[in-house]
Amino acid sequence: MSDFLVIVESPAKAKTIERYLGKKYKVKASMGHVRDLPKSQMGVDTQHNFEPKYITIRGKGPVLKELKTAAKKAKKIYLAADPDREGEAIAWHLAHSLDIDVHSDCRVVFNEITKDAIKESFKHPRPINMDLVDAQQARRILDRLVGYNISPLLWKKVKKGLSAGRVQSVAVRLIIDRENEIKGFVPEEYWTVEAEFQKGKSNFNGSFYGINGKKVELKSEDEVKNILKQIKGKEFEITNVTKKERKRNPAPSFTTSSLQQEAARKLNFRAKKTMMLAQQLYEGIELGKEGTVGLITYMRTDSTRISEVAQKEAFDFIQDQYGKEYTRTDQRSGKKTAKAQDAHEAIRPTSTLRDPSSMKPYLSRDQLRLYRLIWERFLASQMASAVMDTMSVDIANGEIIFRSTGSKVKFPGFMKVYVEGSDDQLEEKENMLPKLEKGDIVKSEMIDPKQHFTQPPPRYTEARLVKTLEELGIGRPSTYAPTLDTIQKRGYVALDNKRFIPTELGEIVLELILEFFPDILDVEFTAKMETSLDDIEDGNVQWVKIIDEFYRDFEIHLEKAEKEMEEVEIKDEYAGEDCEHCGNPMVFKMGRYGKFMACSNFPDCRNTKPIVKEIGVKCPKCKSGNIIERKSKKRRIFYGCDQFPECDFLSWDKPLERSCPKCDQLLVEKKLKKGVQVQCTNCDYKEEPQK
Repeated sequence: MSDFLVIVESPAKAKTIERYLGKKYKVKASMGHVRDLPKSQMGVDTQHNFEPKYITIRGKGPVLKELKTAAKKAKKIYLAADPDREGEAIAWHLAHSLDIDVHSDCRVVFNEITKDAIKESFKHPRPINMDLVDAQQARRILDRLVGYNISPLLWKKVKKGLSAGRVQSVAVRLIIDRENEIKGFVPEEYWTVEAEFQKGKSNFNGSFYGINGKKVELKSEDEVKNILKQIKGKEFEITNVTKKERKRNPAPSFTTSSLQQEAARKLNFRAKKTMMLAQQLYEGIELGKEGTVGLITYMRTDSTRISEVAQKEAFDFIQDQYGKEYTRTDQRSGKKTAKAQDAHEAIRPTSTLRDPSSMKPYLSRDQLRLYRLIWERFLASQMASAVMDTMSVDIANGEIIFRSTGSKVKFPGFMKVYVEGSDDQLEEKENMLPKLEKGDIVKSEMIDPKQHFTQPPPRYTEARLVKTLEELGIGRPSTYAPTLDTIQKRGYVALDNKRFIPTELGEIVLELILEFFPDILDVEFTAKMETSLDDIEDGNVQWVKIIDEFYRDFEIHLEKAEKEMEEVEIKDEYAGEDCEHCGNPMVFKMGRYGKFMACSNFPDCRNTKPIVKEIGVKCPKCKSGNIIERKSKKRRIFYGCDQFPECDFLSWDKPLERSCPKCDQLLVEKKLKKGVQVQCTNCDYKEEPQK
């Protein structure tokens, strides 16, 4: 008989914790939630203070029975689910199922699964925090009220199997709004004038800045010609030299959002994969003789706070490995946002001493890559700032001024370990200028005017969308990955070259929700609702009040939608060919792995075929055919004319529907090592690379 029973969510976590606690403790896993609202009905009594009806989740009966048997044999039961709202709710449901007093010291929380953290947490058990439970319960009920009222409407008016949710609907709206921005974008012409200068044996580059000290934007070729006319000879004078020392601070340790963004940029991981791997690293990895150890702190957090113990260990490690000058003198610990729980820290390694190279024998390739990212980011956040020497010079010929800037790393600091990635700009590179003083004369070796056009905003990648949702206050750390997964599974959006594009179905559903339930799609309203949930968590407001305020208006919109929403018939789209088996038309269908062609005479004829994917571009060679996506024998994607073999046009680069603004010829999307670049197939037109 064990003296103490500890209940956690997962078997991996149970195994790790049991080893730390010793023989008196028996650790069991609940396998997540044991109770939830029923799937077959609303499960919320809107007439009586939104009382939820909880039932044992199907399939969890045997788990619950095992936990009850173990609970009867234990002197004391501890509920050790994750340290967030969801974990608190799981603990509350377990307490209800096992007849545990929620006001007793039954709740144990820890931010990392290490021996010291586990033992310390069991010295400070506490009652279940009902404010946290109520916040989670309010979110669950809100989502149920939205989903179980709007979804049946969509089934009836549009198509079976559709769903609507607060956060997912806003995410789809952002993607569709961005697509509309791109479609409506009108490129504007602008010019740059680059020059190469020589001083002695050294060459350096500069760009046109302005006239008589004032910055001038060049909008046309005529303006450029006018500037070039004013340049007399090849000699330029250095009229101003500015030298500065600039500090560059490290990025803070990861939050859930920043981890998902950086893993997408640097490792090419989807948000779902990042969270799955992070969960494994958190719950524990078998490290040979050391046993199972949690390698990172809890991975659902919006705090960048770092504990003093972790700071001290990192300080000693940095001093030992890199020298005292690399240690951080200000020792900033990061910050906790207003909505982050005090128990939370940033995502960091549980021990700096477990460097990635020593973990390599125990981790899979992807686990190691993610662990290295977390370890390097944390270590860099605790290191000294980098110091850059910068120099800016103005180079004049009469009233015409060119400007050149250069920089070099004076002291690398944190950059010796890690530099943060970016969606929108290339990583900073050193650009050395020769020794230049005011009054020096330099010669222009080359002056090169170039035409450019402004570019439409980029489509959302997973990283960009997560960043935008976070900035707008939509959702919380635990919701980002499931939201992105849901909107793809429902067929509202698709990924094209790792960027989200809306589907016809997504646009239809969004239009209906926007017409009848504008609040659901209002970014400010959704962000305000998240703040209200935070207020419930902080104990400042009762959850029933928040739900009631929402439901009063929602119910009015619901009644109107029931009466006025018209049915939208989504007909099977004709595929443009007949079935070779029975002669009936082939139509497009949506399956588990995307669209495919099927015979319209189903079930009498079960003929199906993969889709030849059109990309909406006319063949530039024969002018009559359409460009389609094909795959080579080695499964490499290329693009060709659907009139093959009559037309032999093909391209490894994806042709675009819009034409070159410079020569009106075909534009293609060329893949680079990091991102893609739009280029013209006829002239030298290029757009800035997009990651």
